[in-house]
Amino acid sequence: MQSYVCELCDYTYEPAKGDPENGVQPGTAFEQLPDEWKCPVCGADKDEFQAVPDKA
Repeated sequence: MQSYVCELCDYTYEPAKGDPENGVQPGTAFEQLPDEWKCPVCGADKDEFQAVPDKA
């Protein structure tokens, strides 16, 4: 699954880890996060995140 990075604070959402402290179970794809989910570090909305390029 694709990881996403917050453009404001560089927090990386990793689907394998999820965000358990905010009710997101491991294995949850970024696209499946609730619309009201915020960056746990800086509070940015989901639209402030960009996909992390795959490493070649």
